[in-house]
Amino acid sequence: MVTRNEANCTAWVMIDPSAEALPRNSVRWIEQLPVARDRPFLGSTTMLAMVAAAWLLRDIADPLLPPGFPYVTFFPAVIVTSFLFGVRLGSVSALLCGLLAWYFFIPPAGFGLTSSTVFALAFYVLVVATDLALVHWMQAANRQLAVEREVSRSLADTRELLFRELQHRVSNNLQVAAGLLTMQKRQLTDGAERTALDEAAGRLALIGRISRQLYDPSGAAQPIILFLTELCISIIEACGRHDVSISITGDDRLRLVPDAAIPTALIVAEAVSNALEHGFEDGGGRIAVRVEGDPERGPRITIHDDGRGVPANFDAEVSTSLGLRIATTLARGQGGRFHLEPHGGTLATLSLPPGTMAAA
Repeated sequence: MVTRNEANCTAWVMIDPSAEALPRNSVRWIEQLPVARDRPFLGSTTMLAMVAAAWLLRDIADPLLPPGFPYVTFFPAVIVTSFLFGVRLGSVSALLCGLLAWYFFIPPAGFGLTSSTVFALAFYVLVVATDLALVHWMQAANRQLAVEREVSRSLADTRELLFRELQHRVSNNLQVAAGLLTMQKRQLTDGAERTALDEAAGRLALIGRISRQLYDPSGAAQPIILFLTELCISIIEACGRHDVSISITGDDRLRLVPDAAIPTALIVAEAVSNALEHGFEDGGGRIAVRVEGDPERGPRITIHDDGRGVPANFDAEVSTSLGLRIATTLARGQGGRFHLEPHGGTLATLSLPPGTMAAA
C-alpha cells in the first residue's frame, strides 16, 4: 500500500501482493573466457597441473583399460585447458599430452615409431586440432557477441537519452502554449471567454505532465493505476481542496496501450475535476477511483464521489459542460463509453474496449 497525506488531502493505492519484482540480469560468465589472459603465470601453472593430473589418472587407470586407449584422460585436459585459458595454452597442453601418451602409453614405449604409432598419433593430432579449432571459433564468436552487445547497450542508452530529451521538449512546449493562453486571457473582458481560455490552458498543461510520465523509452506501457494516483493527487492539490480525500484502488498490473493512455488520463482528470467543482461546492467529501481489467470486456474505470450528485437521466454528451463533452468524445474515439449517473453522489464510468489493454 502506497500512502500520501498532506493536511486533510489523502490518497492511497491498493497493490496486488502477488506482483513480484523482476530479477536483475545476471552477468554472463562465459563472456569472460578465456580467463587469466593478463596472468600468464597462473594460466600456465594451472595448465601444467591439469596435464599432470591427466597423466596420473591415465597411469592409475592403465591396468583397468584394454589396449588402444592412450588418450582417454588427455583429451579432456586439452579441451578444458583451451576452453578456460585459450587456444595458445590449449595447444601447449595438446603437445605435452601427446608426448606423454606417446612415451608411456603407446607401444613400443619410449617414443617408439611404428605404423600403428603413426596412425595413433595422426588420430590424436586430428582430434585435438578439431577441438582447438572449435574452441577458438566459439571464443571468437563469443567476443564478437560481447562487443555487439556493448554497442547495442550504448545505442539503447543514447536512444533513451534522446527520447527523454524529446519528451522534455514536447512537455515544455505544451507548458509554453498553456502560458501563452493564460497571457492572452488577461486581454479579455468577457468572463466566459476568460474561463474558456483558462480551461484550455489547464488542459494543455495537464497533457504536458501526462506525456512526461506515461511513456517509456522502450515503448512499453506503464501501470495505469500508479499514474492515475499521481494525476489525481496533483488535481486535488492544484484545486487547494484539502477537505477532499481520494482513493485509487485496483490491479496495479493493468496497463493501457500508449495511444489510449493520454485520452484515458484526460477523461479521469475531467471526472475528478467535475466532482471537485460541482459535487463538493458546499463542503468536503471523498472520491473513490477503481481500476478493473477484463481481457474479454476491456478495462473499466469508475470515479465515485459522495457529493451533491447529478440529476436523474443526466447525459454528459448534451451537457453544457465543455469538459464533459470532451470526455465523452475522447471515450467514443477509443471505441469506449463515458457516462455519469446518480449513485449516492455521482458515479462516472469509463468503459474501454479490450484492444486498449496492453500485456502486463
